[in-house]
Amino acid sequence: MNAYAVFFLAALAIGGVVWVFIYPYMSGEKKSERRMANVARATPMATRPTRQVSRSRREQIEGTLKELEERSRKAKRPPLSVRLSRAGLDWSKRRFFLTMGILAAGAFVVMSISRIGAVPAIAFAFAAGCGLPFWMLGFLKKRREGKFLNVFPDAVDVIIRGIKAGLPLLDSLKLIAAEASEPVRGEFRSIIDTQAIGLPIGEACLRLYESIPLPEANFFGIVVSIQQRAGGNLSEALTNLSRVLRDRKKMKAKIQAMSMEAKASATIIGSLPIVVMGLVWLTSPSYIELLWTEPMGRIMLGCCALWMSVGIFVMRKMINFDF
Repeated sequence: MNAYAVFFLAALAIGGVVWVFIYPYMSGEKKSERRMANVARATPMATRPTRQVSRSRREQIEGTLKELEERSRKAKRPPLSVRLSRAGLDWSKRRFFLTMGILAAGAFVVMSISRIGAVPAIAFAFAAGCGLPFWMLGFLKKRREGKFLNVFPDAVDVIIRGIKAGLPLLDSLKLIAAEASEPVRGEFRSIIDTQAIGLPIGEACLRLYESIPLPEANFFGIVVSIQQRAGGNLSEALTNLSRVLRDRKKMKAKIQAMSMEAKASATIIGSLPIVVMGLVWLTSPSYIELLWTEPMGRIMLGCCALWMSVGIFVMRKMINFDF
């Protein structure tokens, strides 16, 4: 009985040793483990080029964004010729300064005829000669930018459909330059002309921000420039841009609608003293003429005009929202 027990235990021990040490080689488990180990060691080496490519692309995009930010910082104080082109005027500097001189001389002559004094006449001439032309430049620039924003999202959609249909980007831009309305048509025609003289299309699109200093134009130039340098799906990027442009347009319309009540109140408050002054002058001119016939009245009138200007400026800052 003891012999059978010893034989059974010995056979069990030998079978266990064979199972642990010999069976893995016979069944191929060792080869499988060795192959998995080789694959695990090779995986980091295989992913390293991908990581390097993604890192280099990210660094390239970051460098492009820094360059664009530096350009936009330098373009905050444009010269007079750039301001004239942004307003949609083809005037030269000489013509603009000549217009300033004519307005100043005309205002001085009119104020001198009305006999309000030399100092007020000079002040009105300075305001008409220096303030009015630059105010008109700002007004024309803002109106041109508003027209551009109304048409630009539709132009981007046309470019997206052209790219999805298989057209090159340049042909899509030519389509906008031929069929869009102003000022989008003129700006895209300038992009095509700039590209025709040898400038890359990405750099040509970036110059759109120089003539239309709007975030929307800057977004478009950045998207096209990054796609030209780093690659990617241009139609998808422009689709996202189009959605952003339309969302910004809706937000701007909502802000204007919400601020119209404040603008109407500011207009009434700002025009009320002038209206009352005019009504008093119509009813009893001898009573209010002391303001511009007496020295103390002129001083009071100047102080009132100064404080009214400060109040209008403060109200304008309060009701104009930048986003």
